[in-house]
Amino acid sequence: MDAGTLPFLMRPAAKDYLWGGRRLNDDFGKSIGLTPLAETWECSTHPDGPSVCSGGEYDGMTLTEVLRAHPEYLGTHPLRLTGGRPELPILVKLIDAEKDLSVQVHPDDGYAKTREHGMGKTEMWYILKAKKGAKIVYGFNRDMTREGLRAAAGSGEILRCLRTVPVEKDDIFYIEAGRVHAIGAGILLAEIQENSNLTYRLYDYDRTDRAGRKRELHVEKALDVAILSSGAEPKQPMRVLRYRRACASELLTRCKYFQVERLLLNTETARAPVPYRAGSNSFRVLLCIDGCGSVRGENYFENIYKGDCFFIPADSVPLYLHGKACFLDVTC
Repeated sequence: MDAGTLPFLMRPAAKDYLWGGRRLNDDFGKSIGLTPLAETWECSTHPDGPSVCSGGEYDGMTLTEVLRAHPEYLGTHPLRLTGGRPELPILVKLIDAEKDLSVQVHPDDGYAKTREHGMGKTEMWYILKAKKGAKIVYGFNRDMTREGLRAAAGSGEILRCLRTVPVEKDDIFYIEAGRVHAIGAGILLAEIQENSNLTYRLYDYDRTDRAGRKRELHVEKALDVAILSSGAEPKQPMRVLRYRRACASELLTRCKYFQVERLLLNTETARAPVPYRAGSNSFRVLLCIDGCGSVRGENYFENIYKGDCFFIPADSVPLYLHGKACFLDVTC
């Protein structure tokens, strides 16, 4: 069996943004020497933070390097999304917001391509933990004009214009490009997004970094791309669990960029592990968000712990999951 068709356990890139905390180390055992630790880019080929293969034939290589050598690991559909470029069309993160993130917005693909020579950024959030009273920002509580938003961003009055939404563990939110948003303090979440690092900040609470400098704002670009109408308040979608022996799954989000399911694995009372396969048209990313277990296949065995992330190539060897755990299962 070609070793190249085996899964890769990933080691993330890490970010120490000023709003981060400690929970990615404390709750997910990341053992990363950054304080604060704001984000881990669990599965990424983005040049600002590629993840690295851990163990096996490609140990120590970035996922970018592996996919350049083996674009077939992506599958046919992702290669269509990237125009044939051997890179992930998505980026999978864990985010710990000890403090409020900036009020921000991301461009769509058209604007990003023409103005930034990159991809836009549509994303989804899965809330892993939320302190009592935690909220997100989701768009505006009134219709805005370009001139009114520019003035509000400059004066700090923007905080009065934002719609805030209380969040709880297990909530999901789909944030399309153009939607002004922010993750509030006290929230730990998983984010699946387009492969982009384009963020336009509208407001950052006049905070300064370690050198005493205020972070850059991008008000004019944000005004170019922001959805100015208030729109409807986000509601939690109806979710349906599908049961099979020792495993249940539910669809969280499906859009043209990615599909995300939640897998609930419990083989404590089952003698046989649960079959799991990528499929030839797309890779899969398997992110363990709770519990522990193992993944096995022909000539392959790896223990899984909370916080582990696996890249599973298209046409991977047949795999089997065992244990008591919860996963986010991401594909394109």
